Amino acid sequence: MIELKRINTSDIELYRYAEELLVTSFPIEEYRPLEHWRMLSDKSKMFQNNIILDKNKPVGIVTYWDLGKCYFIEHFAIDIKLRNNGYGKQVLDLLEKEIDKPLILEVELPDTEIARRRIGFYQRYKFEAWNKDYVQPPYRPNGLAVPMVLMSRGDLDQDKDHREIKTKLYREVYNFSIDSKFDIVE
Repeated sequence: MIELKRINTSDIELYRYAEELLVTSFPIEEYRPLEHWRMLSDKSKMFQNNIILDKNKPVGIVTYWDLGKCYFIEHFAIDIKLRNNGYGKQVLDLLEKEIDKPLILEVELPDTEIARRRIGFYQRYKFEAWNKDYVQPPYRPNGLAVPMVLMSRGDLDQDKDHREIKTKLYREVYNFSIDSKFDIVE
């Protein structure tokens, strides 16, 4: 049985595991500087940094933001040595039981086989890909933005909710205005 445990930097061993998994699972363009991640983990009421535990052993991370109308899953990764053991499904099932609001997340454009498989994984768990243009703002000063696809599960409508969700993501998660312009990763 898996569980989620909210952590901060005082959870030294688990926090070290979370940071290591973050930097090995995501390209540098897709996560914020670690000092900022630490500050959010310790001080933000909206942000939750969670270790995924199986019998008290860490197997992954899932971080998310409470944006009021929905939760935004910012990072979700299972330890590379433990992938394809059903942990991803178990986490999504647990989130469905424990979170009473719609979920939204970003995935890469379906330009590669792994990206298409990731999108298919989320679709199997009731996430719908939005067909609206979306760019993940840069996490770093002078960084590049990354074209992405938003996916949602729950009571959200991409035609009605896209602008509001994008505005909240840009403002709360990335600290940008919705009208900001970015250089894009090529």
